[in-house]
Amino acid sequence: MNAKRNDVPAADFQSPVTAFAESPLGGTLLKVLAEGSAANRAIADYLLRNQIRVTAWGIEELAEHCKVSTASISRFARDIGFKNYSAMRNEVALTLQSVLQPVEKLRNNIGRPAGGTHPALESLEYAAANLNACKQSLDAAQLDAIVSALSKARTVYVMGFGLSSQLAAMLALHLQPFCQHVIDVAGQGGTEIAAGHLAHITERDVLVVISFPRYSLDVIRLTGFARERNACIVSITDSPASALAGLATHAVYAQSEHPVLPSSATAAMAIIEALVVALMVSNKENVAKAARLTDALSAWLYGPDAGAGQRRPSRSSGD
Repeated sequence: MNAKRNDVPAADFQSPVTAFAESPLGGTLLKVLAEGSAANRAIADYLLRNQIRVTAWGIEELAEHCKVSTASISRFARDIGFKNYSAMRNEVALTLQSVLQPVEKLRNNIGRPAGGTHPALESLEYAAANLNACKQSLDAAQLDAIVSALSKARTVYVMGFGLSSQLAAMLALHLQPFCQHVIDVAGQGGTEIAAGHLAHITERDVLVVISFPRYSLDVIRLTGFARERNACIVSITDSPASALAGLATHAVYAQSEHPVLPSSATAAMAIIEALVVALMVSNKENVAKAARLTDALSAWLYGPDAGAGQRRPSRSSGD
């Protein structure tokens, strides 16, 4: 989030990834991510996302995970002002200690034995941590600004590719009763279909774009096009290191760390639900719309949720 509450310390308010990115070292890495060579961008991106691992690794391990040479790592460290890799690694650890996390938490994360937890349980632990970080970083003022933009928009475009397309479809479905016009720009199609939908986007519209590692290049390009047309951009992504963060009018961060999967969608789904709830209760008209929608659907519900005195319509006179 761009806004911060004055009464909450930054380390408690933000997710660790976000807080690190907003530190002086993180700012340097973000600049490299935007302007550096391909090798330097790969290193900066990894450092912005995996600080705890880096503090426990030697130069060879980091080079292997970044898919660059050890010479590239050494050169990178010097380029951003450090004598060598060890000095840069020490600064990463100091930033974590002073800006992000207590020393003991850092040590516990680095020293936790591999394989000590069942993979399924570890996945759930990561999901819970992502949700907690999401809860801490959400800012009511920015949510209200997003809700206001959605309410006033001529058209709300929702975009996601790959796994994010499912999140986009869910958000579009939830938004339809409460916005003037909603378009899931990718739908069952791909880039060409999405580009066709966005061809008419203007400053009167909102684009909600969802993307997590691994990011789709098409999403970034199409979001850039919408920004050029002066549309309001709401990005739901994982961190300030995401290319979507720099294109957004409002950037909402849903931490997506996972020990096995490229990214976790748990926090993103929670963000979508929170955003829709905020929109639903933002005015009396939307509350009335929700009530009418429930009444309209009640005839098709089975069991205690069915409308009083109503029964499910039959398909034919013989049913």
